[in-house]
Amino acid sequence: MTRMTRRTLLATGAAGLALRPVVAQESTRFAAALDRAQELDQLRCLVIAQGGEIVRAEAFRGPGPDRPVNVKSVSKTIVSSVLGAAVDREIVEVDTTLGEVMPRLIPAAADPGVPDITLADLVTLRGGLERTSGSGYGPWVASSNWISYALSRPMVAEPGARFLYSTGSTHLLGVALAEAADQSLLALARDWIGAPLGVEIPAWTRDPQGYYLGGNEMAVAPLDLVRFGEMYRQGGALDGTRVLSAEWVEASWTPRTRSPFSRHNYGYGWFLAETSGFRVNYARGYGGQMVYVVPELELTVVITSDPTRPARSAGYGGTLNRLLAELIVPEVA
Repeated sequence: MTRMTRRTLLATGAAGLALRPVVAQESTRFAAALDRAQELDQLRCLVIAQGGEIVRAEAFRGPGPDRPVNVKSVSKTIVSSVLGAAVDREIVEVDTTLGEVMPRLIPAAADPGVPDITLADLVTLRGGLERTSGSGYGPWVASSNWISYALSRPMVAEPGARFLYSTGSTHLLGVALAEAADQSLLALARDWIGAPLGVEIPAWTRDPQGYYLGGNEMAVAPLDLVRFGEMYRQGGALDGTRVLSAEWVEASWTPRTRSPFSRHNYGYGWFLAETSGFRVNYARGYGGQMVYVVPELELTVVITSDPTRPARSAGYGGTLNRLLAELIVPEVA
């Protein structure tokens, strides 16, 4: 790869996989978006795919777009895809309860309603239990048993009633999937999602009991995240390989609840919004890790950022949304 202030890749293959090093002057498409991205010192990498081809892939700082990076809570969307694969294989159903799939892991001190929490409640972040994100994250991961700690939180809402952003909920979902399939979440993610996509999924953080963390700390290369987003955009298949059913993709992009933070709807692991009059479905991770899919424009955009700095909807996160709406979408609309 040519080493420049921007490390640039341009796709030549029909599926957006054949990449060759080019200099920035070879293409002026999305120039305004790239200039703006360059100015954002928190932004590390920007990849734009349109019509099934990667048209721009630029690393402004940090690793190149082909190197795995921490995608933070984009992990929640990947875990939701593992749930979809399990549903497609009839290993579980979305209304399978924790009492059915992992009864031995429910502590005696848990609220009586915990066994009735469904996988759908967890993937939509409506588990009802007190949150283990935000100020609750540190005490949770400092505990000796993440599963028991999360399940022992008090019920603050009826399961399925309202959006409670909580990494503990997605961790419980990952544990439930591992128990149901009798394989680790890492093995399931690799076998059901990574392998058919041709995507590398390195091992990541495990809890004290050895279960892989569901909902945070996964590392995926930006170019691989584009393949993940494109698979959803194309109805669950990519390059002729079926990864998820079209029914699961449609269900994932159906509004189930609403975030009080972004004011955007939420489905099965995806935020659902509108940008410049077009529907956009996106995965989001702390610091500004974003996977935007705009089906009507055949557009998938991946942004990775410094994972140690916040990206609130009213701050840097909103800046990224405007980058998409004002400088990327108009190029293809």
